[in-house]
Amino acid sequence: MAKLYITRRRSLIQSIPKQVKTAKALGLTKMHKTVIKTDSPTIRGMIKVISHLVDVEEK
Repeated sequence: MAKLYITRRRSLIQSIPKQVKTAKALGLTKMHKTVIKTDSPTIRGMIKVISHLVDVEEK
């Protein structure tokens, strides 16, 4: 199963509430924090919502 390394690169200050909730649900609470998630359609959908705020690496 592939792992996704998701790193938050931008601030949530000007973001809409849906994006803020999605980032918090992924565990991205601070800038430059990286979380490791298992690749699934649910996680991919969450990444799509905040794709402009995060960097994603697949390993």
